[in-house]
Amino acid sequence: MNGAAGRRAVWLGMLLLGLAGCTSTGMAPVDERSPTHRTAKPESARPATSQIAPSTNGLHTVQRGDTLYAIAFANGLDYREIAIWNQLESADRILVGQVLRLTPPAGAVEIKPLDDEPAPNARPLTDPPVLREPQAQLLTYSAANWAQVSGARPATPPAPTAASPTPVAPVPAAAPSPAPATSAATSLDTWLWPVDGTLIGRFGAAGGKGIDIAGARNTPVRAVAGGKVVYSGSGLRGYGRLLIVKHAGEFLSAYAHNETILVKEGDMVTAGQKIALMGDSDADRVKLHFEIRRYGKPLDPLTYLPERS
Repeated sequence: MNGAAGRRAVWLGMLLLGLAGCTSTGMAPVDERSPTHRTAKPESARPATSQIAPSTNGLHTVQRGDTLYAIAFANGLDYREIAIWNQLESADRILVGQVLRLTPPAGAVEIKPLDDEPAPNARPLTDPPVLREPQAQLLTYSAANWAQVSGARPATPPAPTAASPTPVAPVPAAAPSPAPATSAATSLDTWLWPVDGTLIGRFGAAGGKGIDIAGARNTPVRAVAGGKVVYSGSGLRGYGRLLIVKHAGEFLSAYAHNETILVKEGDMVTAGQKIALMGDSDADRVKLHFEIRRYGKPLDPLTYLPERS
């Protein structure tokens, strides 16, 4: 009896093990099959645009999100010079992977504003001027003049009648007066301050290329003048979320460290239009870093912005 019971117990145990093996084949744990337990990579870990830094070898390989204006801005160049050096048909068209040279080729002409050219200096002529006798001259009617031009002896000519008009020398036309020269800086007289706040950084201090204005987060940032948005993104190292606006006279204005950008590349903006909100992106505090550049060269914004009381 005990031997039969033992054999029955062994047989039941083997049967249960076999059933367990059959039921577990092909099944996976619930946490591996359920999509709710998968870990997704956050979107913020993937940068939206590449970071543009000043070139160290005179070349720049175009990355997704780059614009010619941003490349020129990062390297302190005029975007038109880069376009000429690389024979670009349009400043608005560059290709990902394209290698741009950032130095002029041999014989290239530097683009400079007219008001930066030295004034011409007058110098004396090395050769004496050539004097020529006039080919013809107008003489009033008289017997002596008639004899001179005809070779005849003086005679008493008939008295002029009322119908014979006295020749009158023509009056030379007055030369048109040149148009008054206008300076490109005059267009800056109507520019506005980009934001209300406290000036905490000046141009040239610690190598600064603009001014810094402190304020509260989400304070409206406004366009200082009408123009076209030529860059909107976070691809320039050290500027955070940056906007660059192109104005008349080859001026650019730049607005850095924004919390939010409200316009996109290609948009036309008007003076005073709200284009961003103040923030601290890539900065140690909430502030706006503002720059004015012309032909790629930084200028002191306080020279052009209106005085504040």
